[in-house]
Amino acid sequence: MPHINAGKTKPEYDVIVVGSGAAGGQTAYTLAMEGVKVLMLEAGRDYDPVTETPMFNTNEQAPLRGAGTPEKPYGFYDATIGGGWQVPGEPYTQGQNRPEDRFLWYRARMLGGRTNHWGRISLRNGPYDFKPYSRDGMGFDWPLDYEDVEPYYDKVEALIGVFGSIEGLENTPDSLNGTLMPPPKARAAELFALKHAKKLGIPFIPIHRAVMTERLNSKKIPKWLHPTNPKAQATLAQEMDQRLACFWATPCGRGCSIKANYQSTTVHIPPALASGNLDIITNVMARIVETTSSGKATAINFIDKTTGRDYSVKGRVIALAASALESVRIMMNSQSFHHPDGIANSTGLLGKYIMDTTGARVNGQIPTLENLPPHNEDGAGGGHIYSPWWLYKEQLAGKLDFPRGYHIETGGTRKMPGPTSFEGFEQITGGAYGKKLKEEARRYYGSFVSYSGRGEMIPNEDCYATIDPKVKDKWGIPVLKFHWKWNDAEIRQAAHMHKTFAEIIIEQGGKVLSEVDPTGKEAIFRPGEIIHEIGGAIMGEDRNSSVTNQFMQTWDVPNLFLTDGASFPSNADKNPTLSIMAIAWRSCDYMMEEMKKGSI
Repeated sequence: MPHINAGKTKPEYDVIVVGSGAAGGQTAYTLAMEGVKVLMLEAGRDYDPVTETPMFNTNEQAPLRGAGTPEKPYGFYDATIGGGWQVPGEPYTQGQNRPEDRFLWYRARMLGGRTNHWGRISLRNGPYDFKPYSRDGMGFDWPLDYEDVEPYYDKVEALIGVFGSIEGLENTPDSLNGTLMPPPKARAAELFALKHAKKLGIPFIPIHRAVMTERLNSKKIPKWLHPTNPKAQATLAQEMDQRLACFWATPCGRGCSIKANYQSTTVHIPPALASGNLDIITNVMARIVETTSSGKATAINFIDKTTGRDYSVKGRVIALAASALESVRIMMNSQSFHHPDGIANSTGLLGKYIMDTTGARVNGQIPTLENLPPHNEDGAGGGHIYSPWWLYKEQLAGKLDFPRGYHIETGGTRKMPGPTSFEGFEQITGGAYGKKLKEEARRYYGSFVSYSGRGEMIPNEDCYATIDPKVKDKWGIPVLKFHWKWNDAEIRQAAHMHKTFAEIIIEQGGKVLSEVDPTGKEAIFRPGEIIHEIGGAIMGEDRNSSVTNQFMQTWDVPNLFLTDGASFPSNADKNPTLSIMAIAWRSCDYMMEEMKKGSI
């Protein structure tokens, strides 16, 4: 079943999935491969990385040498073909005027969503991350444990292809069943940082990233993932054989025509389509979840963006996977007699406790890395190493002035030059021209480094979204209005990041080029800027203090599921995408069991 037009749907589907990214792709894949009839709705256009990825284009071939613009904030070649911080015709509003409180909402309007351009860092939440309240009395515990999700982490890693290493570090779970691929070698700047950070007690290890360093085992993995389904095994094996190992030639944010990195458009959607159980409609905006007179979810109402026509399609189960805040928006707009404040919102918690990752960055220049001989350091998109949080014991003992940790990501290589390759050049040289400029460019190229923190945010009551009572988008759908306030915990965490990153640079004999902020107030990134937003419909054990149960099934409407990050009750320092996929897979297994029993 291929892509279809809005008016060509079946009378009813087993499951309607709204969204096609990490959550939507995983949801559709899990269900369709096991025979469930699925309709996927996507707000953006169709997109095929195999034919559309600019694999070998260099930056000098692009307008502005490939630099970012308001329409393409991550650069001309970035895979986000529709979307960004601002999407034409799709505004959102703010509840505060201070710049530091204004939430930035990045949306990718395209098949596969943000999986086409993301950093592909694939870290597992650890045991502490599922029980943060029990550890320090702040935020919320999850109604599940690491052991509940561990087998699904294994499955997702095996399916998408993740490289990494086994390190045995505290609350940094290893993949112990052989699912990880060998990591690529660290680059020169990374090796130098690793050597000197060790003197500060900061461990740098190979990062886990969803990029294939070798071919997938298409004979073994499909049988393990679908042990009782020969058809699914054969379908997946055929798709896996079309994926090649990375040859380190193109930044991963462009997408990948050889399918070496994970994108929903190359990993989840092709086998789900090949199963014959998936229909896809692109360029449609989901407006509301329709309900019966008893309040049960029965259909999705959506607008064809091409014709402007309004449609409804029925589903036995509705799975919202449109990204956390888009799913929340759909729910809030789904008002009826039984759901006057939005569907599944009897607690009034819908839109509450939205979170992003805490972020800060420091740039530096390392003299030892000057005048390195020319060599190719392209590698996987992003750093090959990172530092997981290393101060759990000190934190638990009260020796730090903030309660949650962060990991460190590295930047700085002799990759293909672009607009940011010489960030800090003028600070170091004082300016140059002509022959001198060329000489100094060769000298300093590859000696500029950066260290970025990605830290845990504790959910708070000041961070929430509502429906703006006045503003609507191009299609007449009410938009979200954001309210935000960083807690002191996150601000102090950002200050610690700045101090630590400066120490790493100085330990290498380098010069700190950024202004180090001891307060953290200027150091911390804008809310939403890291693009790790989750929450808004948190899960819990008690239906009176949460929106969903541990399987992301809404308490009020049993046939309505949220399989994206909307249900996450905390946002660990680990990038959330791998957890979104793993927990979505777990949710779908439960969903299928309930459907077989006739409970939904």
